[in-house]
Amino acid sequence: MRLALDEAAAAAARGEVPVGAVLVEAATGQVLAKAGNRVEELADPTAHAEVLAIREAGRLRGRPRLPDCDLYVTLEPCALCAGAISFARIRRLVFAATDPKGGAVLHGPRFFEQKTCHHRPEVAQAPGAEEAGELLRAFFRARR
Repeated sequence: MRLALDEAAAAAARGEVPVGAVLVEAATGQVLAKAGNRVEELADPTAHAEVLAIREAGRLRGRPRLPDCDLYVTLEPCALCAGAISFARIRRLVFAATDPKGGAVLHGPRFFEQKTCHHRPEVAQAPGAEEAGELLRAFFRARR
């Protein structure tokens, strides 16, 4: 989670919403990809940290499914990212801060609980919620 928090801080420094993600091979702990949001930089509404990390790991492995991988994210994923996690067959999702407004795992549509969801990763919360939350609060406070 420390690497994901570092990615979130780097995203904030670039003027992006501070969310970071790290995709790890479960058996070895090897980091396959890490990313922070790049929505503004790339002018791409899908350039969320989770999506970017999944894309990079898929590219490196040469396949779209990553069933032996765990994804660490600083914020509860939105519906877009939950869908990408499911389609990539991620083994385990670990996130720090919850997102009652835009989250789609514990909040909102509860994506992985839907009958139409084809793959449900193991879901866990990790330490780091306070740091991730403070990064987000500081980012939005500076813009108001």
